[in-house]
Amino acid sequence: MKFIYLSLFFICCSCLTTERNCANFKTGEFEYIYEVNGKTTTSTFTRNDTLEIDYHGKHVDSVAVRWINDCEYVLKTINPKTLAQQKAIHIKILSTKENTYTFESKIINDPQQRKTRGTVTKIK
Repeated sequence: MKFIYLSLFFICCSCLTTERNCANFKTGEFEYIYEVNGKTTTSTFTRNDTLEIDYHGKHVDSVAVRWINDCEYVLKTINPKTLAQQKAIHIKILSTKENTYTFESKIINDPQQRKTRGTVTKIK
């Protein structure tokens, strides 16, 4: 009887685990769709182990990438033009599925500890 309960426990726990193949998303070309003031915008970026180039319409930003582990990294704009761009952002990949990952981000040392979530698609 104990074996049956133990087997059910392991089966239930394995169903609740979230896929996190984060290493697949360290490098490549990506697309991110987000909404600002009711307007949907698509942004693309290219990332290698240490550098991310972000394309927002006509704007291009170079961002340093520092990986904490396979599923967490910190972004810091290389040549910030505004106060907001001077702040580093912590990204945590929460789950992965095929060519997408869901993440949670927050500004490091933000007194309000605001977090945002989004989904990124790997296009190459």
